[in-house]
Amino acid sequence: MEHSSALALPMANTGMGLGNFSAPSPMMSGGATQLSGKAKAAIVVRLLLNEGADIPLEALPDDLQLELTQQMGKMRLVDRQTLHAVAQEFAEQLENIGLSFPNGLAGALTAMEGKISRHTHNRLRKEAGVRQFGDPWERLRKLPPEELAELAKAESTEVAAVLLSKIDTQKAAEMLQHLPGPLARRITYAVSQTSNVTPDTVDRIGLSLAAQIEARPQVAFEQTPGQRVGAILTQSQAAKREEVLTALDEEDKEFATDVRKSIFTFALIAKKVEPVDVPKLVRALGPQEITTAIAFATEEDDVASVTFLLENMSSRMANNLREEANQLGRVKRADGEAAFGLIVNMLREMVVNGDIELKSEEEES
Repeated sequence: MEHSSALALPMANTGMGLGNFSAPSPMMSGGATQLSGKAKAAIVVRLLLNEGADIPLEALPDDLQLELTQQMGKMRLVDRQTLHAVAQEFAEQLENIGLSFPNGLAGALTAMEGKISRHTHNRLRKEAGVRQFGDPWERLRKLPPEELAELAKAESTEVAAVLLSKIDTQKAAEMLQHLPGPLARRITYAVSQTSNVTPDTVDRIGLSLAAQIEARPQVAFEQTPGQRVGAILTQSQAAKREEVLTALDEEDKEFATDVRKSIFTFALIAKKVEPVDVPKLVRALGPQEITTAIAFATEEDDVASVTFLLENMSSRMANNLREEANQLGRVKRADGEAAFGLIVNMLREMVVNGDIELKSEEEES
């Protein structure tokens, strides 16, 4: 790293320590003044900026950003010898670090997410308060589009317009899909009125919306009732599944529809799976399950899924599987449904792991 003989910035001996630098130490130049921790931190930041480094200073608490900027405003010049001494001290401290912990409770909770219970995680978040977690918009951006739409429905058009402007464009488009047409049009028009909104206003809106999310009562189940029943019926035999769905239609048509949306059966493979993902699924399965499923498929939708699978694998493998299925002859219902279940379970597992992405309802139609 090459440096000029002097760095335009430093020379102050006031303030408390900033960062991990030690207390004031003698400068290595002609002047016998001392550098404070703040001054040394300012030197390092200025040096890194001169070298073109991208330093995420916005991640620092506001008060530290303020102190650092004020310190840099007080400084003028630092001689080369002092610059090298501060840089060497900084490098030595970095080399001596063996383990670093997250910064504050927010970082600790991020690191522990998924490792501690959801109940404990939520309780700590509430006890610390929304502001403890930095930018509230980071929390809001992680919400699914349907939840963002519900927030927008409960707020004024102006607030909803700010919300729409602060999330990424893809999620914003999905959020609009979950809003009634007239409301979506009013919100999108209101975006044109946000040019004079101040950062403080945006911050307050973010805090208010994030506080609403944190104030929601904790629920025992992450999935909706329809999703839970749908997952159960996916694992059930076809006859029992149809019996339960018929009964649900009679009791609660809307709930039955919700359940049907969450059911994934072998018959839906042709409609839900992308052709390019078939080889991944086939590699994850044993040939016995596929052969049994081919031999067992007699219903129109099941046959369509078999045809879909065979058409999107190598012709040699498809011919071998057809021949083996013909040799099996008639398959018992229990064995056939078990094969269907194994294939569907593997598919769902691959979806959860992110190996396969199913088609959306819009892509199906």
